Amino acid sequence: MSLPRGPKTSSFVQTTQFFLRPLETLDVWHQDYGDTFRVLGNELPATIFFSNPEAIEKIFTASPEYLKSTQSNNLLKSLLGDNSLLSLSGEQHERQRRMLLPPFHSERMHDYSQIICAITEEVISEWTPGKIFVVHSVMKEISVRVILNIVFGLQMGDRYNHLRQLLISLFDIFHHPLNSILLPFLLVLQKKSGLWSMGGNFIVQLQQIDQLVYALIAERKVQCNSMHKDILAMLLEVRDESGKPMTETELRDSLLTLVFAGYETTSAALSWALYWSCYLPEVHKKLLAELNCFTPASNKSEIARLPYLSAICSETLRLYPISLMPFSRFVRKPMEIMGYRLEPETVVNVSIYLAHQREEVYPEPKRFNPERFLERQFSPYEYLPFGGGNRRCIGAALAQLEIKLVLATILSRLQLALVTPRSMKPVRRGLIMVPPNFEMVVTGVR
Repeated sequence: MSLPRGPKTSSFVQTTQFFLRPLETLDVWHQDYGDTFRVLGNELPATIFFSNPEAIEKIFTASPEYLKSTQSNNLLKSLLGDNSLLSLSGEQHERQRRMLLPPFHSERMHDYSQIICAITEEVISEWTPGKIFVVHSVMKEISVRVILNIVFGLQMGDRYNHLRQLLISLFDIFHHPLNSILLPFLLVLQKKSGLWSMGGNFIVQLQQIDQLVYALIAERKVQCNSMHKDILAMLLEVRDESGKPMTETELRDSLLTLVFAGYETTSAALSWALYWSCYLPEVHKKLLAELNCFTPASNKSEIARLPYLSAICSETLRLYPISLMPFSRFVRKPMEIMGYRLEPETVVNVSIYLAHQREEVYPEPKRFNPERFLERQFSPYEYLPFGGGNRRCIGAALAQLEIKLVLATILSRLQLALVTPRSMKPVRRGLIMVPPNFEMVVTGVR
C-alpha cells in the first residue's frame, strides 16, 4: 500500500497546532485519518504515527537491522551529555542500559520505599486544617527531595541546598513552554557571540551542577561505598562485560539523566493522581477504605501492591501520559507495518496517548475509571506509559513506586478537598504535559 493519508495543511501549521494543543490535535488527526496517519505533508523522510497494538508490537520488537531508535535532540544532549541513555543507540545504548540496571532491582525498592514515605511525611508534617497549597509545587518539592536522596545520597546541608536550587532553576528554564523551541537557538547564539542570554544562564547553571556532581563522584571514590545505598554508590561499583567501570563523564551523564527523567514527570503524575483521588467521591471512598491498613509500622513495599491504589496510578498514567510518544525510530531496511511498505529513512512514531484512547481497549477512554485495571490486564502494546522495547524508561518501577507511596502517605494522614472543584486538561510544559496549577486545602488530620 502507498503511505497513509494525513492532514493537508502546511508543515508549519501542523507543527504549531501540535505544539499549542497536542492532545486535541492528535484526537482530530486520529478521527479524520484513523489509527495510522502521515504528518508534515510530503516532506521527506515521511513521518508516520501508529497507535494500533499490532503495529506497536512490531515496532517495539523489530530488529535494529530494520528500525533504529533516534537519539535525543540537541537540547537534551546539551543538558544530559553524549553518554546519556537518551543520547546513545545500538551497542553503546545496550551497554549503558545494562550498567544502569542494578539500582532498579526489586531488592532495592524496599530501601527506596522507606525514603519516599519519610520525605513525604516530612513535607506535610506541619500541615493543619485550613492549610492551602498549590499541588504541583508540593509534588515537585517531594520529587526533588526523593531524587537527591535516592540518586546522590544527599539529605540536608549546604551541598544539598545548593544542588536542589540549581536543579529546580535549571529545569524551570528547560521546561518553559517556549524553550523547547527557543533554547537550542539561544545556546548557539551564546556560543557564537558570548552575549548574556537565557542560553547563557542555562550554561552557567549547568556548569555549576557539573561541579557539584563531579565533586560528589570524586568524594565517593575515596570512601567506602558499602556505607552508601544510593544510586551513585551502586554505579561506582558496576562493571561492564570487560570489567571496565563507568568513566566520570558516563557517571555524570547517567545521574543527570535519572534526575531529568524522574523529576518533573513524576511530580506531574503525582499531581494528577491526587487530583483524581479527591475530585471523584467514589474513587476517594474506595481508596480510603483500602488504605485503612496503612500505619507507620506497615511494610511500605506491601502498601505499594494494594490493588485499588495501583489501579488509580495506572489509570492516571493511561489518561494523561506524561510523554505523548517515545523517541522516534528510523526505518533502515524496507519493512511492512499494518500493510504499509515503509522505505529506508521513514520516521516511525508510536503515539502513547492515542494507544491509551482506543475505545475497543478502554471503553469510555476519556473517563477516569481505575476499575478497568482490576478487571483485566493489558499487554505492553496496549498500555505503555513508559514507552517500550529497549527504550522503555529504566526507572519505570521506581516512578510507579513513588506515585503510589506519596499518594498513600498523604491521604492516610490528611483529609483534603479541592479549593475550586473543576474539570482540568493538561498543559504543555516544555517537552512534557503537566496539569495546570490547582490548589487543595487541608480539611482535617487523620
